[in-house]
Amino acid sequence: MIDSNGSNLAAIMAEKTNLFGKVESMVNAIMGVRLDDATQLPAAEGRQADWSALGRYVVGTLAQIGLMIISLWGLQQLTQAWSETVKVGAAIAFFIVLAIRSRLFSPLNNARTRTTYSNVKRPGWAPPPLAFPIVWMSIGVLRVVSSYLVWQALGQTYLTWPLAIFIIHLALGDTWNTVFTVEGRLGLAVPVVILGPLVSSVVVTVSYWQVVPLAGQLLLPMVIWLAVASALVISIWQLNDREPWYPLMLDEPSQG
Repeated sequence: MIDSNGSNLAAIMAEKTNLFGKVESMVNAIMGVRLDDATQLPAAEGRQADWSALGRYVVGTLAQIGLMIISLWGLQQLTQAWSETVKVGAAIAFFIVLAIRSRLFSPLNNARTRTTYSNVKRPGWAPPPLAFPIVWMSIGVLRVVSSYLVWQALGQTYLTWPLAIFIIHLALGDTWNTVFTVEGRLGLAVPVVILGPLVSSVVVTVSYWQVVPLAGQLLLPMVIWLAVASALVISIWQLNDREPWYPLMLDEPSQG
């Protein structure tokens, strides 16, 4: 009887583990998360500043904003003669792409990996890695709905200030991902996450709220999550040698 109960318990645990693995794989596939990035390089000795990297981030961010603004203009021109149903479907599809895969417009390396988060010292309250794609997927849904409401309220116009601010917010978030997740620059990640994704999320929320209060309210979880994420980034920086708040030179990739 004991062996039978033990076998049943083991089977149940194995089934739960298998289900958890399937859910994790599905979430990672939707959000484009890779489990590892072998190309990440550590900071070079001497902590020399890499100002060329800062210029690369600025140029990459501006290029992404420009490409997304052009896409807004292009979609506006393309859909003018479309039927209402097709026009609405195109808007929803476009906002889904922006909310979940805005990095497709970025010339920077914006791979979603767990390398940095898995390798650094984290505070005891840090969420598990799987929490991030799940939360961002949920926030993505809220972004799509809120952006659609604003688009409708502004006469189905794409080139508007609220949507332009939303695009800037997305680009700043993607650049932060390059800084922290891809390149592991823990020091620079602190001011970038605060002045970029966090501050811009507040601005987007206010601008949406002014057009459609419900749209702004739907974005409040995003602001709260980014405040938590900012606190986490600061805590990780404090626990991992407190790098300067500027980009450091990275080691050269090993040959062979």
